[in-house]
Amino acid sequence: MIKADERREEIANYVIKCGQVRIDDLVEHFGVSRMTIHRHIEQLAQQGVLRKLHGAVTVQPSGIYESTFRYRMTVGRAEKDALARAALDYVEPGQVVMLDDSTTASAVAPLLAEIKPLTVITNSVSTAELLIHVEDMDFICLGGQYHRTYNAFIGLVTENAISRLRADILICSTSAISGTTGFIQDQQVVRVKQAMMASSRRRLLLVDHTKFDRSALHLFDDLTAFDAVLVTDGIADATAQKLEQAGARLKIVGMAS
Repeated sequence: MIKADERREEIANYVIKCGQVRIDDLVEHFGVSRMTIHRHIEQLAQQGVLRKLHGAVTVQPSGIYESTFRYRMTVGRAEKDALARAALDYVEPGQVVMLDDSTTASAVAPLLAEIKPLTVITNSVSTAELLIHVEDMDFICLGGQYHRTYNAFIGLVTENAISRLRADILICSTSAISGTTGFIQDQQVVRVKQAMMASSRRRLLLVDHTKFDRSALHLFDDLTAFDAVLVTDGIADATAQKLEQAGARLKIVGMAS
């Protein structure tokens, strides 16, 4: 007989795979009662794994809610890998590199082992797990309040820790871009990212082209605030032209990069 925690994990993985699922479909797929499904969903929602809708559950982002880290890790892997590889051109041995909690920055982390020695700073638990055993790399994990949705530390403690550090380069991402401005769903995440911007000499933004012409609740920063904005080559020519005319230092990254 399947244990409750195993069933919840199966439900979470199924919704992450599908993106959004109706409650009735979960009842049919798992062959359990509607009450049982609701009980599991309630616990997963409390953990920040899933988000409840009317008659359905989802892990997909909206303008208010970010999707879970686990789900975002499964989306746009080729784009993230291309951006991560291109980001290495901006990193030199001996530098202090700061990475935010985005899954895009997380894709950069394992590649940094090619450029040593380095000091790496991050609030991302996923990145920490990748780098803590790398030789010739000093690693600083920013503490704070842990949030399961982001698999990262955010909040006042994290912001204070960042303010006492200085990095040569920040590598980060944003949830959505409208016009020339980046937006994030969660104000606490914005504050951490802005603290990282203030503590870094150079700033590198990595964005999948699908994030353009979208918006989220909280303003992060204008794209002109970054020393370089790396974008996958699916971006519309008109959009790229407007960004460059506005002063954004754009670099188009081919998927073969």
